[in-house]
Amino acid sequence: MSDFVIAAPATPSVAVAGSTARFPIRRVFCVGRNYAAHAREMGKDPDREPPFFFMKPADAVVAAQGTVAYPPATSDLHHEVEMVVALKAGGSNVAPEQALELVWGYGVGLDLTRRDMQAVAKEMSRPWDFAKGFDASAPCSALHPVSAVGHPADARIWLEVNGATRQQGTLDEMIWPVADVISHISRFVELAPGDLIFSGTPAGVGALQPGDRVHGEVAGVAAFDFEVGPAPRQP
Repeated sequence: MSDFVIAAPATPSVAVAGSTARFPIRRVFCVGRNYAAHAREMGKDPDREPPFFFMKPADAVVAAQGTVAYPPATSDLHHEVEMVVALKAGGSNVAPEQALELVWGYGVGLDLTRRDMQAVAKEMSRPWDFAKGFDASAPCSALHPVSAVGHPADARIWLEVNGATRQQGTLDEMIWPVADVISHISRFVELAPGDLIFSGTPAGVGALQPGDRVHGEVAGVAAFDFEVGPAPRQP
């Protein structure tokens, strides 16, 4: 094996429920506007739009527990609760009928968004990367294997902030179910073991404030609880 000129970075990973073993993360794919009601609240027509995707760095995934940092360079941090899909195998041009065979397990996480930064990027036709892919932008629960939770298809998904429900829906409200999402991504890039997919968020996205207590859950699959950290001083 070749030597590196600097120390190799640690492999990003996420906890596995009931185990000291961890799931290594290769890449993180996110599905945009995959629930009709959320597409409408973002001003789009869900009946006309094929799925689209963006990515987050693998090390943007952090444990959704304890305190999750409030990021710099924003005053409008938005929550988007999503079921997370973890792949044990990959491939290209995967048929929807075979797609679920690639899944190792499921969790629940947040796609955190610097919405003010994203709005400016959209207005100026610039990339969203710093609005979506910042440090700790993907808090995630521990993952549960398929053998424990099956392939959730119609479970309730919801998010509470300080005890009040902000987002809720059911997985069967997805415009593109998990199998279709996997298949679509595999048309553009080759999927591989260790890939995570954040599968889209129901309606009700909104702002988080420092000190907020956040609870997210996919019924019968996974849950998380954490507190939003203090806002950093702006330069």
